[in-house]
Amino acid sequence: MRNDEIARVLQEIADMLEMTGENFFRVRAYRNAARTVQDYPAALSGLSREQIDALPGIGADLAEKIATLAAGGEVPLHARLKKTFPAGLLELRSLPGLGPKRIKLLHDRLKISGLADLRRALAAGQLGAIGGFGPKSEERLLKALEARGAEPAEKRWPRHEAAAVAHELLEWIKAARGVENVAIAGSLRRGRETVGDIDLLAAATDAAAVMKRFLSFEAVERRLGAGETKASVVLRGGPQVDLRVIDSESWGAALVYFTGSKAHSVHLRKIAQGAGLLLNEYGLFRGKRRLAGADEDGVYKALGLHFIPPELREDRGEIEAASGRGHLPHLISAGDLRGDLHAHSNWTDGRATIEEMARGARARGLEYFALTDHSRRLAMAHGLDPARLREQRKEIERVADRVGVRILRGIEVDILDDGALDLPDRALAELEWVVASVHSRLGEDEKAMTRRIVRAIKNPNVDSIGHPSNRSIGKREPSHFDLAEVLKAARDEGCALEVNSQPDRLDLTDTDCLAAKHAGVKLVITSDAHSPRDFDGLSGGVLQARRGWIEPGDVFNTLPVDALLSRR
Repeated sequence: MRNDEIARVLQEIADMLEMTGENFFRVRAYRNAARTVQDYPAALSGLSREQIDALPGIGADLAEKIATLAAGGEVPLHARLKKTFPAGLLELRSLPGLGPKRIKLLHDRLKISGLADLRRALAAGQLGAIGGFGPKSEERLLKALEARGAEPAEKRWPRHEAAAVAHELLEWIKAARGVENVAIAGSLRRGRETVGDIDLLAAATDAAAVMKRFLSFEAVERRLGAGETKASVVLRGGPQVDLRVIDSESWGAALVYFTGSKAHSVHLRKIAQGAGLLLNEYGLFRGKRRLAGADEDGVYKALGLHFIPPELREDRGEIEAASGRGHLPHLISAGDLRGDLHAHSNWTDGRATIEEMARGARARGLEYFALTDHSRRLAMAHGLDPARLREQRKEIERVADRVGVRILRGIEVDILDDGALDLPDRALAELEWVVASVHSRLGEDEKAMTRRIVRAIKNPNVDSIGHPSNRSIGKREPSHFDLAEVLKAARDEGCALEVNSQPDRLDLTDTDCLAAKHAGVKLVITSDAHSPRDFDGLSGGVLQARRGWIEPGDVFNTLPVDALLSRR
């Protein structure tokens, strides 16, 4: 099975267990395992049992099931649960507002076993007889069923594109009468690399004015629904945007609720229920008394937790850490980066001179950057040979004197098909920073790719591995390699792995960042800049690293330049 197929089975098990009323923590374990499998950069079918056992957050029982699925086998629990539930029941999960418990309720009360049954029940007006299914729920379900056959699968929007639209909308909404606060929520606030829609939140004394302003945004193509305090629209050539307006007393609770993730929110509500409290988007209540709600920190504190940054809210252990049963990280921020260790100039495929790049780096507060133009293998990029590298060194020295920023002499050297490097060791030894990257035969088998990367790591001149998986989000699948073996080699050799901030790369993934941290492997967060403006993209790499629990001490380019170079 492919990783996505394994993840789908684990998710189905979790949903069916929840329908049976299974223990919350057992359900959560299957959901977490599904996410781990989905995000894993290499095909699990090629891993040994020992490697599967080593997957982060996976216990022995789940590891056995994953190994069975990876080998093409069937998990008895999955087969047994599927016999319990009609085949069409799980299809209902794709509809808005239908989680496992509500699906079970529809099945028990109305004998609904699939989409056709749901259509008939809606047409007959039967859902109104069930608590929690009012006219608005019916309307949403009818629209979703109508759209199923007419529209393609949900489009995912790159984080940077969605963020640009969201910030534009926030500025627009701010001008409405009575607005006290506005914010991005949902998966975009958590920093997911792609999002299905955009969630916005506003606190205001005049909700009607905010609604009117939102719906008048010039890029609105279609209204999906609009009420007194919430509205949904589709933008021209863009995603769906949902806005919720609340009062300031509920601002913090609403931010927690609408930021999610769903798994994180469910876990918080379980904690509240255990203390005899109610947690919802309006606040944390004991009976009718609101204990917290105006700010997020107060909500977490009232639940006995430290504040949890949005990027960590995926129910991957952050709640346990915030309760004191683990270490809640002091996450890295963009201000912690002193330099950038991957940048290009017009000596190869960059779009600016070395001086322009240096001035761009200095303008953004960087103390240093490594000029890492391509090596000769990339003929299309006019890659550098040893002679041109020596010529470039002279220009670097001239520019550094004029601009007053430290420019490290570097290279992005190609990892060849056998793992050797594209330039001789004597040329690489003269440089201050060497990034080794794969740019060819990206689709070769896992063992061959692993050998290539590991051999490059073991070259003493290599400081970091660039964009390790070579993925292009939504366009090119990642290369497959044995992450555990690469991490072991990187740790043993003191070689860093790169978090490439280019928005179509974001490589390493967040879960790979966490795996590197656990393995004791240092990272570098780089812009892979090809123009001065690209240095601004470092914030995207920082966000990716934050989702992977990365702290300043986990990243080499938080060091002063002398400390960085002394470790070589």
